[in-house]
Amino acid sequence: MAKLYFYYASMNAGKSTNLLQADFNYRERGMATMLWTAALDDRGGDRAIESRIGLHAEAHRFGHATDLWAAVKAAHVVQPLSCVLVDEAQFLSKAQVWQLARIADEAGIPVLCYGLRTDFQGELFEGAAALLGIADSLVELKAVCHCGRKATMNLRVDDSGAAVRAGAQTEIGGNDRYVALCRRHFSEAMSA
Repeated sequence: MAKLYFYYASMNAGKSTNLLQADFNYRERGMATMLWTAALDDRGGDRAIESRIGLHAEAHRFGHATDLWAAVKAAHVVQPLSCVLVDEAQFLSKAQVWQLARIADEAGIPVLCYGLRTDFQGELFEGAAALLGIADSLVELKAVCHCGRKATMNLRVDDSGAAVRAGAQTEIGGNDRYVALCRRHFSEAMSA
């Protein structure tokens, strides 16, 4: 029976690396996969999914209006898919998460989603909230705070490295804009 998986973590935990390794494992065995990532993150160009250690792959891009059920079903008719992998899953809408559940339940295709759980203020993203609610399997990937504890929070910083406390939930950036911290150090940075 196919399942809907949610692999979540703070920044710099290796989510994209894990996704690309899972994709490689399927493809190495001659199985077809379909990769997706958020359209709003266009930093990678043709390297739609790119890990910090240099692995990369092309992927389909989803926007808020993308019907993932229809797109995956159409691709599955042309070439049977063994797995669907979604990076930046926090940017999915609630409806899209239910579409991915339908892919697992009705089409029998495993769906592996990778993303952040919370934003820079500790609030759940819409896609993450829906996945935490309905995924068959929840797997926390580990990142490390500068103190050595498990990093669970994403601190947004400005150009001088100071904590950003307000702003839009979504602002694309890497190590220049976000720091993975444990809850204690996140709280200290936000209250300083």
